[in-house]
Amino acid sequence: MIINRIELNCRRDKAFGGELGADPLLIYFRTPVSYIVNGIDCRTSGASAVILSSGYKQSFRPIRGKTMRYDLVSFRTSAADRQYISSMNLPLDTTIEISDDFVVASVLKSMRSQSMQRGKHFSEFMELSMRLIFISLSDAYNTVPESPIEKIPHYKELRELREAIYDDPTNTWSVEDICKRLRISRTYFHRLYLDAFGVTCRRDVIESRLMNAARILETTDKSIVEIAEICGYDSESYFMRQFKNHKGCTPSEYRRRMSTAEKG
Repeated sequence: MIINRIELNCRRDKAFGGELGADPLLIYFRTPVSYIVNGIDCRTSGASAVILSSGYKQSFRPIRGKTMRYDLVSFRTSAADRQYISSMNLPLDTTIEISDDFVVASVLKSMRSQSMQRGKHFSEFMELSMRLIFISLSDAYNTVPESPIEKIPHYKELRELREAIYDDPTNTWSVEDICKRLRISRTYFHRLYLDAFGVTCRRDVIESRLMNAARILETTDKSIVEIAEICGYDSESYFMRQFKNHKGCTPSEYRRRMSTAEKG
């Protein structure tokens, strides 16, 4: 995940209008705001946040003529980042009210401070910070009544499985063992998983392994062969091929780019 800019304590007396930018945005509103959803005028009662997808057009207005105060983060995501956001059951372009905004506000302040220093671990710090915000927003969002997707059979177990896949990317994740535990057939399992998350279980396993590989490349000097083995690949060439499809460059090129970015 690449952070383009962070703006804190912004103020507007008028509405956001039209195109908000080419890259995704995280906007944390410190004050109540009004916005339109499917032609209906909605409003928040307090602090809220929204993750706006690339190029999304939305309009937010202050309520009762009061100044609208907000923080903003512009960022770019990889396929793995988007999978992570999806795994947190976080909707895009949907305003989420926050009853306790301490975490979000504190993390954004820390990110702003870190952006002024740009230390050795700047990229890692920013990615972890964004994940903390996503976790906090996920907790806030998932207190709402059960959505239709959550009524999918075994949804709770499937969501826990998906979170475990990203938490433990080195696991083999045998579909046969999973199906035995859930007491369902392989065909039914694959259909439920795809219905719940829009991707296959195999794709999530691959994404989690490649995310882990990227982290190891950034933080260690382990060889490509070692990293392939750690991430569960028997073939170095297959690992390199999948990594290039995922990141758009080879593992070695990715390591050089990250090293150059940190030095810069």
